Amino acid sequence: MKIVWAILWKDLVTEWRRRDRVVAMALFTLLVVVVFHFSLPEGATAKSREVAPGLLWVAYVFAAVLGLNRAFALELENDALSGLAMAPGDRGFVFLGKAVANFVLIGLVQAATAAVFAVVFELPLWPVALPLAGVIALGSVGLCSVGTLFSAMAARTRFREVLLPVLLLPTLFPVLAGAVRATAGLLESGEASFQAIQLLIVVDGIYLIVSFLTFEAVLDE
Repeated sequence: MKIVWAILWKDLVTEWRRRDRVVAMALFTLLVVVVFHFSLPEGATAKSREVAPGLLWVAYVFAAVLGLNRAFALELENDALSGLAMAPGDRGFVFLGKAVANFVLIGLVQAATAAVFAVVFELPLWPVALPLAGVIALGSVGLCSVGTLFSAMAARTRFREVLLPVLLLPTLFPVLAGAVRATAGLLESGEASFQAIQLLIVVDGIYLIVSFLTFEAVLDE
């Protein structure tokens, strides 16, 4: 676990000093919200509120792709990726450290995006803030676990900016299916669908286990 904490601390401190990933993701989601707002000329209507959960997760996913593309940028710039591979202990803990750091950074952007969405689309998010945060966290676990794995796979390629979304987006279908259904249920009735939550938990567990076990082979490449 020392490896997890060391990598997590290193990534968070580095981001605090540079602020390149969080700022880029935040500006991107703000632009997405503005585009969605002007694409619905009627304004905040019942119809726009129906599609708001899907639009919210679209913003989350594309902002996450932008951030995950930079997850291993520091190691590439300083030729330190091999140093991660030489860390003592199971390399799966290197994956966990990176995944948790991505989870924290993406979570900050998601919280700000949800607040902006609530204002633009006049969504009553405050009464369901805690359960909504839980749904977003469950969706982000699957997103960050498989996203960190694919980010490491694409890091050493020439076309990593293109390769990552090509690999990542198809695997996120079950995560988005559960997350959007659960979010829509919270906004409509104040309760998330049990089937959607169950789907998120199962998919998160599968993605975490598979990513943890295969990360060693990814670092060897």
